[in-house]
Amino acid sequence: MTKDELVAKVAGATTMPKTQVNKMLKATLGEISKALATGEKISFVGFGTFDAVERKARVGRNPKTGEELKIPATIVPKFKAGKNLREMVRRRKR
Repeated sequence: MTKDELVAKVAGATTMPKTQVNKMLKATLGEISKALATGEKISFVGFGTFDAVERKARVGRNPKTGEELKIPATIVPKFKAGKNLREMVRRRKR
């Protein structure tokens, strides 16, 4: 699903126009991004938790040459699904 498709679905589920839903979604994602950038944890009970975690430095390999290279430590965003979301995904029809 793309952002535009999500905006259309939310607008259809509410009485809000697409332009207002788009602004709200953009602001929400912006605030989540800012919070993660400052090291905050964002939790939506039942849906999941966003967090910024440190990935340790490690040794990797160049797939073409097989040469070892050092991959530096970095901070990356992480999402952990909540119980309700996990159960909903498990129940989906295949």
